[in-house]
This record gives sequence, structure tokens and C-alpha cells, in this order.
Amino acid sequence: MADTNVSKNRKLWQFFWRSWAIQDSWNYERQMNMGFLYGMVPTLDRCYPNEKDPQQLEAKKEAYRRHMAFYNCTPQTSAFVLGLSASMEEQLAENPKSFNPDTINAVKTTLMGPLSGIGDSFFQGTIRTIAFGLGVSLAQQGSMMGPVLAMVISIVPSVLITWFAAKLGYEGGHQYLEKMQSGNLMDKVMYVCGIVGLMAVGGMIATLVGATTPAIFSDGTVVIQDILDSIMPQMIPLALTGLMYWLIKKNVGTGWLLVIAIVGGVILSALGVLA
Repeated sequence: MADTNVSKNRKLWQFFWRSWAIQDSWNYERQMNMGFLYGMVPTLDRCYPNEKDPQQLEAKKEAYRRHMAFYNCTPQTSAFVLGLSASMEEQLAENPKSFNPDTINAVKTTLMGPLSGIGDSFFQGTIRTIAFGLGVSLAQQGSMMGPVLAMVISIVPSVLITWFAAKLGYEGGHQYLEKMQSGNLMDKVMYVCGIVGLMAVGGMIATLVGATTPAIFSDGTVVIQDILDSIMPQMIPLALTGLMYWLIKKNVGTGWLLVIAIVGGVILSALGVLA
């Protein structure tokens, strides 16, 4: 079903260039999902070229919906995820009955956390600090090479890593997917991906949802937050996340979720229940 006439280098260049645009449609609900789908469009068009075929058209629509899921990762390392996802989509198009499509998003979810940690630390915490540290030092001396050097040091590693990440993701994906399909390794990968995904979600709840209670009793001798922390650290963020998850399962819209979070947060804060 997939179009195999497109050269591998052309595919790699598509992953490379489109990963740079992955944040152009960033949104608060699913963050980089639209940018990721933009990077996958050429692959999906090759996999399902005949939109007059109802089967291909439905498979293409399903693939578009699949890549509209939440996605957030460092742009430079996202080229690896694009390449790997593309190889998995091609495998799915060739063997739709023997390939589980849920594996694609499971692998994406598993890679987001580690690659973001590595990418953000390297590009923003290391490369940018070195580049602009040297650039500012030269600029203070009146040298025009300051901003030039800062940009060169920032751009060169980004370009190289993005290109080779795309190459490694796409070529490695094809190589290892064949081995995974040969036995029950795919089921094991799905199991591991599920565990890592839950760990990542748990870590995000504990670090990104900042909610505590300032409530105290008995002239400050009984601190409710200390009691809750002794039972389970970050209990309130977990409870609030569970509430939002329950509302999402009830098909409550994003707009209403924002209203509930903002208005509810203001009211509970004014009453002294949350801080």
C-alpha cells in the first residue's frame, strides 16, 4: 500500500525540516500535536495515496487522528520520534492485520520524557549557556563576532543532531520492527511502554500540578498539609488530576475544564482551602 518510490534521503530531509516547525501550532491542550502531525503528513500520504479507496481513506483518517494525540518533546530530538513513527506507520500500512497501531502512540509517549530531558538539558542548559556566554564576552569587547559566534555554536549542534536523529529513528525503526514482529516482543514493548507512560504521568502530576492547603487548626499546631504529606505526598495534585480525568471521561469540553480550574481555584483559594 505504501509508496516506496520516494528516496530515503528525501524522507529524512522531510523529518529534518518539519521537526523545526513542530512548535508553530503549539497549544495548551495537546501542545505540539499539530506540529507532529505536520511532520507525519508526507509519510501518511505515501502510505495511503488513493483517497478514492474507502479502506485507504479510513486508514488515513485514523492515522491523522492518532497523531493528533498529546505530544511534547524537544524539537531537535523530535526528529528521532518522527523517523521512528514514520517507519512504524509504513509497517502498519504494509501489514495492517499483524501490526497493532496502539504501539505507535505508546512508543511516542515513552520517548517523550527521556528525549525531552536529554534535549532540554543539552540544548538549553548547556549549548545555549556556552554559546551566549562566549558571545556576550566578545560583544562586551566591541567585537561583531559575539552574536555571530553565539548563533553558530547554537545552530551547528542542532542541525547535526536533528539530521542524525531522523536518520537513526527511521533506519533503526525499520531494522528493529522486523525483529519485534517476528515473536512476542511487540507485546513486551507495549507492556513496558505502558509502565513508563504511567511513570511519566505520575512525575508530571507531582512536579507540574502545584496545589497545597494552608488550613491549620488548634492555633497552628495541626497543619493539614503535613498530615496529608505523611499519608501520601502530593495527594491534592493527584486528587485534582483525578477529578479532571473523570470530567474528561464524561466528555466535558476543554473550555469548561479551564473555567472549572480557574473559577474553582480562585474560590477555594479565597476560602483558604487551597494555596
